Amino acid sequence: MWLHKSEYFWLLDEENLDIPMDTRQLKTIVAIVAQGTFAKAGDAVGLTPSAVSQQVHALETELGATLFDRTARPPKLTPEGMQVLEMAKNILREEADAKASLKGEKIAGTLMIGAVRTSALNLLPRAMVQMRAQYPQLKTNLRISLSSPLIADVAGGRLDAAIVADHMGIPPSLRWIPFLREPLWLIAPKETSETNALKLLRETPYVRFRSPVPLANVIDAEISRLGIVTQDIAEIDTIGSIVTCVRQGLGVSIVPQVALQEPEDLQLVKLAFGDPQLTRQIGIVERTVSPRAEIIARLHDTLATLSGEHGLARAPSL
Repeated sequence: MWLHKSEYFWLLDEENLDIPMDTRQLKTIVAIVAQGTFAKAGDAVGLTPSAVSQQVHALETELGATLFDRTARPPKLTPEGMQVLEMAKNILREEADAKASLKGEKIAGTLMIGAVRTSALNLLPRAMVQMRAQYPQLKTNLRISLSSPLIADVAGGRLDAAIVADHMGIPPSLRWIPFLREPLWLIAPKETSETNALKLLRETPYVRFRSPVPLANVIDAEISRLGIVTQDIAEIDTIGSIVTCVRQGLGVSIVPQVALQEPEDLQLVKLAFGDPQLTRQIGIVERTVSPRAEIIARLHDTLATLSGEHGLARAPSL
């Protein structure tokens, strides 16, 4: 269960509502979870283990809730503790962002970003490295998931932005801006001599992309439209694993351009898929009104540049 800030303070006793939340306590909670023990957390935040225990006890008293199960070794968060941990992370991130903004550091703070797996194969990590080099004060936190939960997390404010393919379920409060239009390819092992894509699909073992994502549906729909019955030898839910199987000679498959970035991929036989060749777009979904808009725009530009000939620039008005 996710708590919005407006829902958070139901945990506080009414008589304690006038007690200000101490962000040092929140930093200690985050450190305990990250380090595993109260003692190691103390080293991380510059406190003695006794002081860490006192901070946790004070916070528990203020909230009227037990945050850690101390009978476990190491101590484990209770359900209430897990809720407070998520809120602590959000509060501390907003505190850091506010300080950066007041200092005039627009490209600073922490960018919470999500991505579908195919776009995270190569482009996004490379973009994150470039952004980190250009803007040393900027931190990024990456989450990999499916399109629908990522879009929901952006809408709910749990993510600043997400990298997803063209999607029908974008709510009005969000906007999706593409940075990549890439072709889809039928790939075959390097020793393949056949150059007819339809014949390969009909007569060669096929490694199917089986996943509840739009790309899998697009591929299956085009194969059906072409009237092809494939000889499935495997069903795999990650594009990277599919490319590896094809390299090893298991069969043929269909993948987007972004999946073919490694030097060894140059040896694969690559044929246009679809008539005409199909393409798909990947973009950034963000809230229409976002305090991180400038950072997200810089990320979009970086991703578009890294996409090379298939990159898409932002519209001038965006």
